[in-house]
Amino acid sequence: MNVEKINLFSEFKIKNIVLKNRVVLPPMVRFSLIGEDGYVTPGLIEWYGEIAKNGVGMIILEASCVAKDGKLRNNQIGIWDDSFIDGLSKIAEVCKKYKTPTLIQIHHAGYKEEISNVSEMKLDSILDEFIEAFIRAKKCGFDGVEIHGAHTYLISQLHSKLWNTRTDKYGDRLYFTRELIRRTKHLFNDNFILGIRIGGNEPKLEDGIYIAKELEKMGIDLIHVSSGVPDPEYKQDCKIELPEDFLFDWVVYLGVEIKKHVKVPIIGVRAIKTENDASFLIENNMLDLVAVGRGMISRPHWISWAKKKYRFRINTKEKLK
Repeated sequence: MNVEKINLFSEFKIKNIVLKNRVVLPPMVRFSLIGEDGYVTPGLIEWYGEIAKNGVGMIILEASCVAKDGKLRNNQIGIWDDSFIDGLSKIAEVCKKYKTPTLIQIHHAGYKEEISNVSEMKLDSILDEFIEAFIRAKKCGFDGVEIHGAHTYLISQLHSKLWNTRTDKYGDRLYFTRELIRRTKHLFNDNFILGIRIGGNEPKLEDGIYIAKELEKMGIDLIHVSSGVPDPEYKQDCKIELPEDFLFDWVVYLGVEIKKHVKVPIIGVRAIKTENDASFLIENNMLDLVAVGRGMISRPHWISWAKKKYRFRINTKEKLK
């Protein structure tokens, strides 16, 4: 029996959630479409609707903040009280209309290098705020939640060997994440999934691998590998030792390497712009899913454009890369 070769446009299933292809719109805060009150705007609904209509496999809604004092900047989406449910529900609804599974990323900006000076009581309170945000996310009708645990924000700070030097319970670098998953387990099922975006370098790749393996034990459904708190020894853009023959960005490398150590589906991200790049990573089983962000902003019809490129490549027997 012939087994069809996996390609960029093959379906992918996570529990009961079916993605029509392997392309993910990663969370990107659309500052120009949001006011300082943090509420969803008609322009934001329209933008997500266009992306869903154009056939992306999955959308991860931009960082939605669990607390007014936890925003990364003033004009960021909020989810810190029930008044945000109506607007967020409209985004979930328009994505469902086009059968596009959509997760919402839950976020707190944190305290950067000062994370070890924050009181235990304050972190307990933020943990409660995350739990309340998860409940609201489910009420909105999303297909799941992505915890933002990357990019030097709160959970990345706690995961970081460099910044987390606490001596209380939060000194266990994964305590916050483990507790959050444990205390919200009842919300998740085959139709409502839990993902997390992690720093694959916290500060080294070995730390990212460790975090991913621990998350797998906790029952996470999807891991989105990005960057974390970097090793200060690396002054250039690349924050790890990258093999010279690796064809993609260093953050993509983190995802590719972490995938070798876990069975949980892995999303890779950063500077994946062309069909050729995305197809190479999927067809060679380097990643399960590829995130196309800036490419989707500059080319909202990226999926149909990529399909044409793919068909041309197959018909002309053009080689990848």
